[in-house]
Amino acid sequence: MSLTIGDRLPAATFRTMTPEGVKELTTADVFGGKKVVLFGVPGAFTPSCHKTHLPGYVKNHDAIKAQGVDTIACVAVNDQFVLDAWAASAGAQGKVLMLADGNAEFTKAAGLELDGSGFGLGTRSKRYAAVIEDGVVKDLKVEESAGAVSVSSAESVCGL
Repeated sequence: MSLTIGDRLPAATFRTMTPEGVKELTTADVFGGKKVVLFGVPGAFTPSCHKTHLPGYVKNHDAIKAQGVDTIACVAVNDQFVLDAWAASAGAQGKVLMLADGNAEFTKAAGLELDGSGFGLGTRSKRYAAVIEDGVVKDLKVEESAGAVSVSSAESVCGL
C-alpha cells in the first residue's frame, strides 16, 4: 500500500556521505520535528533525474527554504557513493540532502517502488515529491510515468 496524505513515514535507515565518511540517518533523524521537502527519483544520473528533477530543486533551493522548509532531501535506490558523486556533479552539495536507500527498504515500506527490470535497473523508486512535517505526509505527488517531471517538480510542489 502506497503512502497517502496523513500517513507517518515508515521507519528506515538511510546512508549519506559526509566529509567524515558514510553516515547513517534514520527517518527520525531526517524528518523528526522538521518540515522537509522529500523527492524520490528512479536513479542518479538517469536522464530525467539528472537533467530536470534534481536541478529544479538545486535552482530553487533558496525559494523553497524561504517557505519555512528545514531540509530538501532526495531519496534514490542507489548507494551513497553514487549519490555523493551525483550531488557533486549537479551542484547539490549543501543544498539537497542525498539519502541512499540502496536496498529499497524505505521505498518498499512506503509502497513507492517501481519495477525497472525491463530497463536493467531492478527495483527503483517511483518519481514523487512530498512535503513532510514531523514525519507526517502533508502533501504527496506521484508521477504517472517514471520519465515525467511535472507534478513532482520543485516548481509544482512548492508553488514556484
